[in-house]
Amino acid sequence: MIVKLETAEPDPMKKWFSETTDVRMDEKIGAEVESFKEDKAKTVVTSERLLGCPHEEGIDYPRGEKCPECPFWANRDRFTGEIIV
Repeated sequence: MIVKLETAEPDPMKKWFSETTDVRMDEKIGAEVESFKEDKAKTVVTSERLLGCPHEEGIDYPRGEKCPECPFWANRDRFTGEIIV
């Protein structure tokens, strides 16, 4: 995503997904990320590990509920992976 001001919404924002591979290791997606970076983005941030399920609360499933597609993440902190109660 590109954020033009600290208080602004991201514009444009791009997300990459794959059903078959880790997107961090996909050469085609890597090239798209680099292309996105060259399109006015000064910095591109990635994580070294997965941060929760790829589905979005309020878009893919109702807000306040657990993702029905990803039971592994149902009771886990998306940043640490630790089980929460």
